[in-house]
Amino acid sequence: MTDQTRHLGVAIDRPAPEVYEYAVDPRHLTEWASGLGSSVEQVDGRWFVRMGTDRVEFAFAPRNEFGVLDHRVTTPSGQVFDNPMRVIANGAARCDVVFTLRRSPGMTDAEFDRDAGLVSADLASLKKIVEHRD
Repeated sequence: MTDQTRHLGVAIDRPAPEVYEYAVDPRHLTEWASGLGSSVEQVDGRWFVRMGTDRVEFAFAPRNEFGVLDHRVTTPSGQVFDNPMRVIANGAARCDVVFTLRRSPGMTDAEFDRDAGLVSADLASLKKIVEHRD
């Protein structure tokens, strides 16, 4: 059986504060996190992403100086997924972004592996975008 938790990461050749400021902005989610949906909208101060025909709520931890990008995804049925994520400085000009993937109850090894692949692809997209911004 696969571990219940996986830490997935990427090294990014940009300063941690720059990566954090880009990633913490919900308006950028669909640019780098394709698994989170196709569009983002803010309604009454709350952020929602469109995932197929469903609209799920997405909330980051409050802005902070420590690079904490933890976020909560709440489905229309009320199921909640808490996702730890960090931007960690690695010198002055680069950083590591680490996402903690947790296996949901009943998830098969194949489903967990698929989710890990999707998160890794999202992190690679984040790297590509922020490293090529002006």
